[in-house]
Amino acid sequence: MRNAAYFKDKKVTIVGLARSGKACAKILERLGAKVFITDNKDNNSTRSYASQLNSSVVKIELGRHSKDFIAGKDLVIISPGVPRAAAPFIWAQELKVPVISEIEFAWILCPATVIAVTGSNGKTTTTILIGRILEAAGKKVFVCGNIGNPFSGEIEKMAEGDFVSLEVSSFQLEQIDTFKPQVAVILNFSPNHLDRHKDMQEYLEAKRRIFINQDKNDYTVLNALDPVVSALSGQTHARVVYFSGSEDINPNYAAVMAVGLTLGIDRGITLEVLKNFKGVEHRMEYVAEINNVKFINDSKATTVESTQWALNAIKAPVILIAGGRHKGIDYRTLLPSAKNKVRQAILIGEARPILAEAFKGELAFEEAQGLEDAVRLAMHKASAGDCVLFSPMCSSFDMFSNYEERGRVFKKAVADLANKEALR
Repeated sequence: MRNAAYFKDKKVTIVGLARSGKACAKILERLGAKVFITDNKDNNSTRSYASQLNSSVVKIELGRHSKDFIAGKDLVIISPGVPRAAAPFIWAQELKVPVISEIEFAWILCPATVIAVTGSNGKTTTTILIGRILEAAGKKVFVCGNIGNPFSGEIEKMAEGDFVSLEVSSFQLEQIDTFKPQVAVILNFSPNHLDRHKDMQEYLEAKRRIFINQDKNDYTVLNALDPVVSALSGQTHARVVYFSGSEDINPNYAAVMAVGLTLGIDRGITLEVLKNFKGVEHRMEYVAEINNVKFINDSKATTVESTQWALNAIKAPVILIAGGRHKGIDYRTLLPSAKNKVRQAILIGEARPILAEAFKGELAFEEAQGLEDAVRLAMHKASAGDCVLFSPMCSSFDMFSNYEERGRVFKKAVADLANKEALR
């Protein structure tokens, strides 16, 4: 690791105890830092993460934030889900304690070459595929982000000459300082996370931070067909590489091919990886067929654009299950894609009334009490040849800890339904 000695005896507070918070705490403890963690949630998840840490070394508070956990510290590390309006963030500013994100912390220690991917949609698929082409080219690669292990959780395994394919969100980019990927990819830009960002301009400013530290030795890879993204070409100091999707290749694959070229990976290797790719769990994932009705898990879809893409990819009539925590986006933009495809929408979660208002008079819908109830109702509404698509367009945090848990609950509900039907 680089700069490992820097953290010895430093007093560091981590705000947010989930996967990235736990990973930061473990590595800081091993580096000899004095570690504090604060999380305003006290539930099974935070208690489970707390139990995995050394309580004699790491001081933890759950169910509240205390100013004492910020005062007198050398550094605060903010987990991705913590907004700037949170009390620890405000206290840190008042007390002039530096605040960084988890990816900035990991970057300080990282000896490997980083390829960072951001955008409103398609980050996970693109990040995984970049990892696959690097692996196929004989490189040692770590795939990190909102996929599995956080960046900081893999740092101790990395060495010079290794690669990191890193999915990064606007939340994580807000608090970077020196983070400098060799390749920065911006896939697209559309309304998202407007519950967190005050407007689209602030959201774009967060995204563009992915290349603010790059220089002429680096690459910024931009979507030529997205006018907002392509217009960023004049704002980076790196060499700009464009990609574009077409009828023959989807834009995520085009982005992967562009990255492969910048890294000198043989085009044949990239094409072979793309040809054999079977998709990502929770993204257009086939689950089962019950009485000639197919069930598709698209829990990863947290934007209208992701659900539009899913609807366009499905040829059969659709029963759409959607909803969760509202992110400030306009669901009416789904209607052109949905009107001739969606026979019935079933709405769940906190966003139900907002979705209902958007669909009223345009799309048939009913409300369900939860995801399991929605699956049963969807089966009741479906006819032979239909497809039940779970594509929420919302975040998962009203009912679930993350989109993976949400997707697993959907798949279990479908499996339970299949077992029940088999016994009839």
